[in-house]
Amino acid sequence: MTMDEARLADAGLWVTEAGLTGAPEVELFCGFCERVRDSGVSVANALVIIDTLHPVHEGRAFRWTHEKSDESVIVDYGRTNQGGEAAERWQQSPMYHLMESGETFLRCAIPREPPFQFPILADLQALGHTDYIALIHRFAPSAIIGEMDCVYLSWSSDAADGFTDEEVEALRRVSPSLALAIKAHSLARIAETLVETYLGRDAGRRVLSGRIERGVADRIEAALWFSDLRNYTRITGAAPPEQIIPMLNDYAEAVISAIHEAGGDVLKLIGDGTLAIFNGQTPCEACRAALKAEELARKRIAKLNARREAEGLPTTQAYLGLHMGEVFYGNVGSQERLDFTVVGPAVNEASRIAALCRSADRDVLVSAAFRAVARAEDQSRLVSVGRYMLRGVESPQELFTVVADRPGGDRSGCAPVTTPLHDAA
Repeated sequence: MTMDEARLADAGLWVTEAGLTGAPEVELFCGFCERVRDSGVSVANALVIIDTLHPVHEGRAFRWTHEKSDESVIVDYGRTNQGGEAAERWQQSPMYHLMESGETFLRCAIPREPPFQFPILADLQALGHTDYIALIHRFAPSAIIGEMDCVYLSWSSDAADGFTDEEVEALRRVSPSLALAIKAHSLARIAETLVETYLGRDAGRRVLSGRIERGVADRIEAALWFSDLRNYTRITGAAPPEQIIPMLNDYAEAVISAIHEAGGDVLKLIGDGTLAIFNGQTPCEACRAALKAEELARKRIAKLNARREAEGLPTTQAYLGLHMGEVFYGNVGSQERLDFTVVGPAVNEASRIAALCRSADRDVLVSAAFRAVARAEDQSRLVSVGRYMLRGVESPQELFTVVADRPGGDRSGCAPVTTPLHDAA
């Protein structure tokens, strides 16, 4: 089949325009590969790899083949610097060779029999492929974000004689258009990952939508979650320094995953403390979500503690204060450093309710305002522990705790009681 230069040029133009409009990466990649093959270039398989900036994944790979395959077109890969089979395979790849050598192009005729210069060539030979090229498009130092410093591309041919020299030159000419489109989409994904990782899911989406002006805030009614860890200062004072961060991560994972699963948004991590909101369609739905998160977190911490005890590591529990109130939700800070968070008296009250867990000898304390808007079946699980003075609040507040999923007591194993007025610690 003769290569059609006009159709090939159209493939480059198409992927550029699709990249500008924000087409998904799979659509960009597969659409481009199909158009290149339709132009007469004998591509049978293609791969794009781009690193990213993500707390879990090192990057993302996209694979295309002109034959239908059950293999996923997208693979998010983990750290390649931590050893293991994946790291070993990466170090034996043509892409790694380009990265280490500083070269930008590699072509390998795929032999019919071993030896194979790279393991990937054996895989392609088994598919009947005959020729392979790899390219690397490096970024200028000012354009590097984290480990995202280049785009890797590879193409293989299933033609009997492999790629013609004309086809190789054509692929080298149009590949930068695909690389640029993938990079643009990856940058948008990195921005979304960063704001959601550091600001929270809902706050991150609001910032990306343009809510970055200082002082712009919404007045919302939300269920407020404030938790911290019991005896954290004492435990970290006695534990070896290298155990402190892993310990925080263990308990943060249990708490944050529970909040997210129940539909809440974590807004701030303050040492061992967590501030989150549940902003349901109605206040009672927000309360139900917060109570669901409490239940999930309690079970996950119990499972975590069993593992840590078996490993001889220190364990703890979470103190939790739940409150319902009106807050301002938006940007607070200076012109150059903003924080997207919630502010208002209700936030302070949630923090002080959590602090009272110590003196009240309860792991969970819930405000009367929270209980008042909860559903009847949820109210039945909240039992009074007395009236307390909160610092900065004029009137004493009646507080409640959560009854366990067993008869005869609350989560701490103490019988629920109503006590006289107490002062906040």
